Amino acid sequence: MLSRTANNLYWIARYIERAETNARLLEVGARNAMLPDTAGGNRNEWESVLLASGTKEAFDAKYGQAVERNVETHLFFDRENASSVASCLSAARENGRIVRTALTTQVWEALNAAHAELGEMARTERSNLSTTDLIDWTLRACSLIRGAGLATQLRNDGYDFTNIGHHLERADSTARILDVKYYVLLPDIGFVGSGLDNYQWRTVLRAMNATRAFHWVYGGDVTAGKIVDFLVLNRQAPRSLINAADGVRVHLDRLARAYGRETDAQARARDLVARLEATDTEDIFDRGLHQFLRGIIADVNRLGATVHDAYLSGDAR
Repeated sequence: MLSRTANNLYWIARYIERAETNARLLEVGARNAMLPDTAGGNRNEWESVLLASGTKEAFDAKYGQAVERNVETHLFFDRENASSVASCLSAARENGRIVRTALTTQVWEALNAAHAELGEMARTERSNLSTTDLIDWTLRACSLIRGAGLATQLRNDGYDFTNIGHHLERADSTARILDVKYYVLLPDIGFVGSGLDNYQWRTVLRAMNATRAFHWVYGGDVTAGKIVDFLVLNRQAPRSLINAADGVRVHLDRLARAYGRETDAQARARDLVARLEATDTEDIFDRGLHQFLRGIIADVNRLGATVHDAYLSGDAR
C-alpha cells in the first residue's frame, strides 16, 4: 500500500476517535458542572475539560471565560480548533475523499452523512441545540462510521493502518478523560472518598458508556481504584489503556508478517504493553495518577511518531 493511502486511512480513524473524545469530555464537564460548590453556587469544571483536552491556551486567547456555551463552541463547532468535532469530522471526510477507492460505499456514505448533518447543525439556532444533543449526535455519527468499516472493509493492510490509528487515539482519549479527574481539584484532601469524589469518578464511567460493564466486572462497589483498574489495566474493558495498546501491537505485528519485516514501531508497541502488564493500581496511585497518565500520553505520542516514520512518511525504513 502507498504510504500516502495508509496515512489517510490512519488519520480518518484518529479523527473519528478524536471527535468522540471531545463529546465525552463535554459530557464529563456538563455532569460535573451540576455539582454544588461547598462555597455555594455551582462548581466550574469547564477549565478541567480544557486542560485535559490540551487546548486551554488557545481557548483562553479566543474566548476568555470558561463557561459552558464557550467551551461547547470551542470543542464542537470551532474550525480554528483543529481538535473540535467539526474540524475532526471535516478532516476525516477530506481524507476519505482522497482515498475514496480504498473505502467501501458504506464507509464513504457514513462519512458524507456526518459531514452533511454537521453542516445543518452549524446553521441551526444555537438555542435549539443542547449540549446533550451535540454529545448524542457525535457518539452516534462516530459509531456509524466505525461500524460501517468494521462490517465492510477488507481485512488487509489498509484495515491494519485504520485500526492502528483508532487504537492510538483511543489510548490518548482514555488517558485524557481519566485525567479530567485530576484537574477537577477537590476543595481539600478531606473530600477524597466523599460523595463528591465518588460522583466525579462515576461521571467518568458514564461519559465512557462503561457503567454497566464496570458493574458486571466489579459488582456494585464503585471505588477510584476499581475504576482505574477497569479503564487502565482490565483487558475486558473495550476502552482500557492496555486494550488500546495491545490493539496497536496486534495490527503492527500483522503488518510485520504481511510485509516480511519488523520496524521500531513493533518493538515500541510491545514495550508499552509489557509495561502496562507489569503495573497494578497500587503502583499507579503511588506514582500519582496524573503523572502516570501524562506519561502514557507521551508514550502514545512517541509510538505514533515511530509508526509515522516507519510506514507513513513516504520514507519507510
